[in-house]
Amino acid sequence: MVRLAAAALAGTAIEFYDFFVYGTAAALVLGPLFFPTFSPLAGTLAAFGTFAAGFVSRPLGAMLLGPLGDRHGRRPVLIASLLLTGLATVAVGFVPTYDSIGIAAPALLLTLRFLQGLGLGGEWGGAVLLTVEHAPAGRRGLWSGFPQIGPAIGFLLANGTMLILSATLSDAAFRSWGWRVPFWGAGLLVAAGLLLRTQLTETPHFRELAERDERAAAPLAEVVRGHWRLVLLTAGGLAVGYAVFYAVTTWSLAYGTERLGVDRTVMLGCIMAAVAVKGAVTPLAAHLGDRFGRRPLCLLGCAATVVWMFPLIALLRTGEPPLMFLGFLGALLAFITLFAVTSAYLPELYEPRVRCTGAGLGYNLAGVLGGALTPIVATAVSRGDGPPWGVAAYLTAVALLSLGCFALLPDTRPTADRPTGGRSAVRPLEAGEATA
Repeated sequence: MVRLAAAALAGTAIEFYDFFVYGTAAALVLGPLFFPTFSPLAGTLAAFGTFAAGFVSRPLGAMLLGPLGDRHGRRPVLIASLLLTGLATVAVGFVPTYDSIGIAAPALLLTLRFLQGLGLGGEWGGAVLLTVEHAPAGRRGLWSGFPQIGPAIGFLLANGTMLILSATLSDAAFRSWGWRVPFWGAGLLVAAGLLLRTQLTETPHFRELAERDERAAAPLAEVVRGHWRLVLLTAGGLAVGYAVFYAVTTWSLAYGTERLGVDRTVMLGCIMAAVAVKGAVTPLAAHLGDRFGRRPLCLLGCAATVVWMFPLIALLRTGEPPLMFLGFLGALLAFITLFAVTSAYLPELYEPRVRCTGAGLGYNLAGVLGGALTPIVATAVSRGDGPPWGVAAYLTAVALLSLGCFALLPDTRPTADRPTGGRSAVRPLEAGEATA
């Protein structure tokens, strides 16, 4: 389990590095470089628009790669998603700016961002099932929480690289070529990830399904026909996590540097410190999910978000690094309270034959609802001179929506089935195993 959890964690770290490095670049430099004819505000909105394209394509990636995982195994999904996301990320580093090729520059940027999201849409389902379908029943939450640490590591790698380049290069050099270096560096990470993932074995539970010929003939059709309500509720429930995370890591970075005049290295440092703490407490929150159930942690995370959004904006508005860090930390702790248990919760809600497709689709649809729109909406409603209370109101509304969705979902608890390879197999909830 340690080896498998490490492999899943490393894979999600690499994939989310690719995804996050684009968000940081969008907040810092992509607007003036690829939309120079726009005003500063419009350029930022346009850059966040290309950022949103990656979220729109993520459910499509789940529809494309999820059935591959349900029909042919979790391992092929992990390799295909890594290649697609990684190669698209490297290519972003070579796209000429608007001054060189005109309108083709943002068009290429948009296309590559779309491909990034397509690959990441298949990544999450394969990575969490690698751990969930190997883990003992009573430790599913803990072991499947390790892939959820990967995004924090990917974020720290992406932003740490940006921070070093921003601090050591002149502004002209950073805007000219420095911002491209993190994208080029993705190539080395992809090579390392492929080496790791090609050595993995298929999960014992999928091998059982294949041996019994119980795989779904058309997983996507089966999910849409029989599990559409579950997909919508999980997407609505997880939307708050995406909204909070990208409000902190993407919108606040742009707001702090452009509107408050805070140095970008200071903003990146505050955000990175909060993300590091969030990553460190992820295993604890995942373990609590094993002890107290998944849904109670999700409801607690939503409630904490409702309470903290207005203080978050007030602390950000001060422009003082310790206070901004406090605001970011409170928001990200609320976020991880629910997201740490997600990797066990979603697979437990779906039948094994459509688990990769269903869990991946619900998870990535939440990204469209919460992640794609948040930087755009937050930038649009914070254009005045006063504190951006509209952002707090928007995030609170999303948290209330998610709270309602989780209230309609059942809780899950670990259940033991017949042993598979010496471990307890993962199986779907049966009647009576869910608690209202």
